[in-house]
Order: sequence, then structure tokens, then C-alpha cells
Amino acid sequence: MRIRLEVADDGISENTTTQTTVYGNMTAVPTIREEVSKETPSSPSRGRADLTSDHSVTADEERDIIRDTEGPDEEGFPEGGLHAWLVVLGSWLALFSSLGLMNSLAVFHNYIGTHQLASYSHGTVGWIFSVYTWLCFGGGLFIGPLFDKYGPRWLILSGTVCLVVAVMLLSICTDYWHFMLAFGVLNGLGASLLFTPSIAAVGHWFKERRGLATGVASSGGSIGGIVFPLALNGLLDRLGWAWTIRIIGFICLALCGTANLLIRSRLRPALNATARPDFRILRDTAFALTTAGIFLLELALFIPITYISSYMVHEGFRTDQAYQILAILNAASVFGRVLAGWWGDAFGPFNSNMLAVVLSMVACLGVWLPAGSTLGGIVVFAVLFGFASGNNISISPVCIGRLCMTQNYGRYYATTYTLVAFACLIGIPIGGEIITATDGEYWGLKVFTGAIYCTSLLALWAAKVVCVGWRVLAVF
Repeated sequence: MRIRLEVADDGISENTTTQTTVYGNMTAVPTIREEVSKETPSSPSRGRADLTSDHSVTADEERDIIRDTEGPDEEGFPEGGLHAWLVVLGSWLALFSSLGLMNSLAVFHNYIGTHQLASYSHGTVGWIFSVYTWLCFGGGLFIGPLFDKYGPRWLILSGTVCLVVAVMLLSICTDYWHFMLAFGVLNGLGASLLFTPSIAAVGHWFKERRGLATGVASSGGSIGGIVFPLALNGLLDRLGWAWTIRIIGFICLALCGTANLLIRSRLRPALNATARPDFRILRDTAFALTTAGIFLLELALFIPITYISSYMVHEGFRTDQAYQILAILNAASVFGRVLAGWWGDAFGPFNSNMLAVVLSMVACLGVWLPAGSTLGGIVVFAVLFGFASGNNISISPVCIGRLCMTQNYGRYYATTYTLVAFACLIGIPIGGEIITATDGEYWGLKVFTGAIYCTSLLALWAAKVVCVGWRVLAVF
């Protein structure tokens, strides 16, 4: 149903016409998120806008909605071409460095926890990496709106400086507070400055193929998660900690430096673009449920990524095998991220995300839990979980994009991942404390991870129901 709302100083009058919102080949309940059509104002004091709504709102809220939706035309996305794919390449390079380090957390956790910080517990060491992931995602609260208003240029440059300096400082860290400041704080801030605008910039060049383009870009993080663990495994014994980490820093400098030349935005800022965060959008039920689903998903996701290598060492495997299993997990994640884009474009990002969550549940509870010290079982888990988690990481931002206009995507994305950051902050230390509580065993960690995935599935499914009703097979 389309509600024609005429906004004037004395209130709102309604005229009702009929319209259907279509997702793929399925009809859906219309919402205020759909694009509006502007008409010429009838007088200086009287404006007119068409929008779809299933909400009861006040006149002041309607004016806010109209200001939100007015902006540059969303038609005519390139959907490809040299400039568009160069932006994807630049995002790939930036995410190779930022998310590549994030996907190597298990190696850093195992090495630091058995060398420089051997006297500290799993949970205490885990706080370094939880602060890192918290800042990486939480910084989006401010970085997303800044991207909407000013574009990616200075954000990417600042992120490059922070990340490279942090990695170089990491090479000389010896005490706990050194690691917390260098890796946890400075590297986390640099990763956020790279991660948020890299993902958001892709959305300026693709709409119909956004899932595929985002998947290709985010696969850089998986490739980095293959290269960095293998590099650490091959260089640590030969060169030692300091020069191995410096080499990683020089790699990040080259890749991020190139990304600075390639990443750019295309759409003009929305008329209401602001550098100030705005939590009013959480009043949208579907958006709030989607945010909750992604929160729970990320809470579970970083636990296996962080503890898989220490789990291998605990089960009696060699250190090189413990590092290689992380490379296997990230290799499977490459396929999950790219195929998630194709699947999400064809059958809907929410459907793709929920299917991946189910696969993660099966991997944790059906494979990892009974695997024990069986190498084959652990490898199967790494492949299944890597593929599923790659899908989740790639397609979750596309789910957010389904609920807002492109020009406001940075703000919506930032709001979600600011809250998600707190899941990253508490997830890794909780995992460490569970290991301590079970006398160094990992069965409790596996059950906890699987249970969190179950609740994430329920939240994402509820968000889909809000948007399209009870149509189980609806493309959304």
C-alpha cells in the first residue's frame, strides 16, 4: 500500500493508492525503507512526497523520513566496468591487510600466549584481541557517517598510517601493556579506518550485483588469513619475532598504499548526511532484529577463529599443523565469501546468511564437538566452518543494505557494527574463561559456540518475517 503524505505546517493529509513492493519474484509487505518519488512542491510552505509505510508516525518524524530519503538518484549504478572493479580491487587490498590480520588471530594468540605472555591466562591474553576486534567494528559508529559525508580518501589514508605503525610497534613489544596498546588499540583503530570505508565504497558502484562485488572484495581478508599464518610459520623460526612482524608490516604498507590510489566513492552525499551518529534507525523492527542476529553471529564467529590453533596444540599436534589449520579454514572462507555474493544476489542475502548459520551450527556441534584429537575431523570442521563463516562475513553487510538507501548505508552499517563490536569485545575472553572453567578442555567452548549460532538464526529469521511475512521460500 502506498500512502501519499502531504506535509504542511498544519499537519499531514493522506490519500491512498495501491502499490506492491517486489523482492525477486515474491511480493512483500511495504516499509518506509523503500525509495520515494519526489514531486514539485505546490507552494513554498507546502512539500509533497510519496513513500510506503507500515508504521504510524508523527508529522515531525515524517519530515525526518523525507529528509532521509531525498538525495541523489539511485538509478544508473555502473554494475561493473574498469572504475567499479578497480574500487573492488582497492577494497580487496585494504581488507587483505586489515581482515587478514584479524583472520590470523589464532596464530598471534598462540605464539604470544606461549612466549612473551606465557605467564598470563587464556582469557587475559584474549582481551588484547577482543579490544582489537571491538575497535575494528566499533569505530564504524563514527567512521561510517564520516564516509557518508566526506568519502573514503582521508579515512583510508589514516587507516594505512595507523595499521602500519601498529604492526611495526608490535615487533618490539615485550610487556602486556605494549601488546594492548600496539595491537589492541592502534591496530584496531587502523583496521576500522580501512574496513568500514572499503566495504561501503563498493556499494556506491554496485546495486544488483552488490553481493558478488562485496564477496569478491571481502575475500581479500580470507587470502590474507592464508598468507599471514603461513608466513609466520615459515619465518618465525628463521628470523625471529621482530623481523617476521616487520616483514608483515612492509606487506601491509605496500597493499594499503595501493588501496589509497584505487578506492573512491561515486554518489553525492545524502542531503541529511552527517558526521554525528544516529540511533533512531533502531526503531525499525527489521533493522533491530537484523542487528541482533549479526551481533550473535559475530559473538560466535571469532571464538573458533581465535582458539583453533591453541586447540590443536592442546590436542598434541605440532605447532606447524596448528598454524596450517588456520590457513585451511581461511582458504575455505574464500569460496564462502565469493559464492555468498552470487547466492545472495540470486536468492536473497537473508536466505544466504541463514543457510550459512545453519552450516556453522552443524560444523560446531556435529563435527568439531565429537572430533576430539582426530586430524581428519578437525580438517573437516575447518573447511565447513571456514566456508560458512566466510559467507556470514561477506553477506551480512548486504543484509543491512537491503534495509536502507545507498546514500545512508554508511550510517546504517556503522550503527549495526558498533553494537556488533561489543560482541567481539566479550566473545574472545568468554571463550578463554570457558576453557579455564573446564580445566583446559574445549568441549564447553564448542557447545557455547553452537548455541549462540542457534539464537542468531532465530533473530535473522524473525527479521525476514517482519519484512516479507511467513513466506519461508521468499527471496529476501
